[in-house]
Amino acid sequence: MTEPRKARLERSTRETKVSVELDVDGTGKFDVDCDIQFLKHMTETFARYAQFDLVLKAGGDNDHHVIEDTAIAMGEAVKKALGDAPVERTASCILPMDDALVMVALDLVDRPYADIDCPDPLYTHFFRSFAMSAGITLHIVQVRGFDEHHLVEASFKALGKALYGATRPRGSLLSTKDAVKMV
Repeated sequence: MTEPRKARLERSTRETKVSVELDVDGTGKFDVDCDIQFLKHMTETFARYAQFDLVLKAGGDNDHHVIEDTAIAMGEAVKKALGDAPVERTASCILPMDDALVMVALDLVDRPYADIDCPDPLYTHFFRSFAMSAGITLHIVQVRGFDEHHLVEASFKALGKALYGATRPRGSLLSTKDAVKMV
């Protein structure tokens, strides 16, 4: 029997308090408590498309700090939940949403890198903070679109679908370098 791929953590600073419970092998259930309604909507969307169960509570002194610390906590939770069992590791998703067409490609390689096309600087920062704290390589490319809401939401959906694919267990490692240690 394999270990449950779950994580629970809290991030508290003078500016924010964020708690995350994440089950990578969930069904997309979520319970998000956050005063920033768009962040609430995006994290719920992420959970649904990744099929990760997510319990999230986030609050703080301003939107920038809450968005940043939520991304850091969620990234750390993904890293912690995955452990070191072999996974597919890489995945991508091209996702349309009305006028928006977004591509996400990622590698769970513990060499953090983020190249993000996003029309909203706060959510560009979210994706970068998430990638750095999860230790992943993340590319988000805005292929086309003009509605900022659709572009950001399509990015969260595509990130969820790509993470779902990359986190699927496999019987053996793909890397020629040995196991990737997400520590």
